[in-house]
Amino acid sequence: MLERFRQFWTNVWAPLGNLLLRMGVSPNTVTFVGTLGVSAGAVIFFPQGLLLVGVLVITAFVFSDMIDGYMARTSGQVSKFGAFWDSTLDRIGDAAIFGGLAMYYVGPGDNHWFAALAIYCLSMGSVTSYARARAESLGMQAKVGIAERADRLVAILVVTGAADLVNRLGVGKDALWAIPVTLGVLAVASTVTVIQRVLVVRDQARALAAEGDTGV
Repeated sequence: MLERFRQFWTNVWAPLGNLLLRMGVSPNTVTFVGTLGVSAGAVIFFPQGLLLVGVLVITAFVFSDMIDGYMARTSGQVSKFGAFWDSTLDRIGDAAIFGGLAMYYVGPGDNHWFAALAIYCLSMGSVTSYARARAESLGMQAKVGIAERADRLVAILVVTGAADLVNRLGVGKDALWAIPVTLGVLAVASTVTVIQRVLVVRDQARALAAEGDTGV
């Protein structure tokens, strides 16, 4: 759903991308630095209970995912390694965000059930991405589902930041309940997405097998 806004934000950050190219910075370097920033924002600030600060730091670096792609296309540096590098580091950033929330609930959040929920979201997010990648490696497609990566990340970051802001404005810690509720929704959505992708790949595999049996 949120992919429709990608071009808008790409246009917003294009001047920065052009500047970095003129400075000789490679798209792969931007990807690496962006992942470092996202990971640091999550694993340093979330476990301390500084949720809003963590979200702001993560947001400052998360747009690198658009900048590096723009830089690669503009400079003609698009490559298979670049695509592999980007996807691999995306998984690290995602893990840091949900892992950081799990660390928060083990620490100041003091709720091991919510920590487990965050870890489940981390795991299912990885399985969601793996299912698509594995299907494509076998010559099939699995880009379906109700919870794309961008949707999951925006949902948890917006809710986490807003909940902590409301809490710090004096509403109280009850506002923080929005975070585990969102984690629960994402857990269900990710699970459904995995099932959808499994079923789509199963149907494609059966169709390919039928073509082989009939000699088509």
